[in-house]
Amino acid sequence: MGLVKRNPFGHILFLKKWLIRIFGLLTHRRYRGFNELNIEGSEIIKNLPETNVLFVSNHQTYFADVTAMFHVFNASLSGRVDTIKNIGYIWQPKLNIYYVAAKETMNAGLLSRVMAYAGAVSVERTWRAKGQEVERKVNPNDTKNIGIALKDGWVITFPQGTTKPFKPIRKGTAHIIKQYKPVVIPIVIDGFRRSFDKKGIRIKKRGILQTMQIKEPLQIDYENDSVEEIVSKLEYSIEQHSSFMKVIPPEAVKEMEELNKKRKY
Repeated sequence: MGLVKRNPFGHILFLKKWLIRIFGLLTHRRYRGFNELNIEGSEIIKNLPETNVLFVSNHQTYFADVTAMFHVFNASLSGRVDTIKNIGYIWQPKLNIYYVAAKETMNAGLLSRVMAYAGAVSVERTWRAKGQEVERKVNPNDTKNIGIALKDGWVITFPQGTTKPFKPIRKGTAHIIKQYKPVVIPIVIDGFRRSFDKKGIRIKKRGILQTMQIKEPLQIDYENDSVEEIVSKLEYSIEQHSSFMKVIPPEAVKEMEELNKKRKY
């Protein structure tokens, strides 16, 4: 019976466990060897509830960011603080960790599909498809699936929906927070776009110091905070508010304002 136990999305947990183990072994040296990962605040992870936790982070590559988080979360749960030393932690990984990813990205090839099985909650972008700007309504099934993942465990999301820095936060993330009332943990990463290509698969440069800062839970009044107020809190917490930029060109400000109008999700 144990071999056929499945999660709410129908994924066989035994198979998922082995996928995470294999990917963990294959990727460990990317963060402790070819490059180094400096971690701060991982002691927070061990004290989180088993379910209904939403991690929000800035985004630099498609896969390297979330892979590093899988390493850090599992290392912390096994008693390691701010380190992923000794890969043994990956042998019994937490199987109810999910990450939100664009459906278009996760359907792009065999490797993406395999990685999706390890924990992706695929959603349709409401503002972009196949490299073109689009405008479409939020698929209610996407929101529902994120809710299912939160009920089952932890969810990682990149609320800007892009690897480009200082882009607007998607308002849909705030709607999800108000609806499901998760514990919200901000994460700030850096160095990944210098280490890897855009997909986060190919090592672009070695000897880069990557950083991951895990912050205390965000203080949110789920009933009274407006969507706009939550969006603002998210921008500041993951250090993607425009005030973190030294100089903001007028054209960049205009672009952010236009994107804010389009991104309903």
